[in-house]
Amino acid sequence: MGTWGSGNFDDDTAADHLSDLTGRLVDEVAKAMSGDPVEIEPDEYWGVAVPCNLELLHLIAQQPYVGVHLPDPGIIAAWKDRFLAVWDGAIDGLEPKADHKERRREVLVRTFDQLAEAAARNEG
Repeated sequence: MGTWGSGNFDDDTAADHLSDLTGRLVDEVAKAMSGDPVEIEPDEYWGVAVPCNLELLHLIAQQPYVGVHLPDPGIIAAWKDRFLAVWDGAIDGLEPKADHKERRREVLVRTFDQLAEAAARNEG
């Protein structure tokens, strides 16, 4: 086992754990995004959990940890297109206030974009 520091994420076992953890978050998103679009509507579990997973991945990717597993930026872009298409098609049926609808969409766009940017940095 290799250890390179005294931090909680400064050895091979921690890197393996982090890779497994981030891999599970990515796998959950991939499964939700490839499934029935109804499951990612704004009032459904994965309609809420997908952006949560993406933000968690982004937060983890901001750390100087070894073992972070992120999807390809192109995959994230495709997820964004699909997710927002479903969101746009379903949100009015929930009768949100206009300002909430606009603010929430901005957050969703930023969530996908910031993860795609982090993934692109990790590739380089």
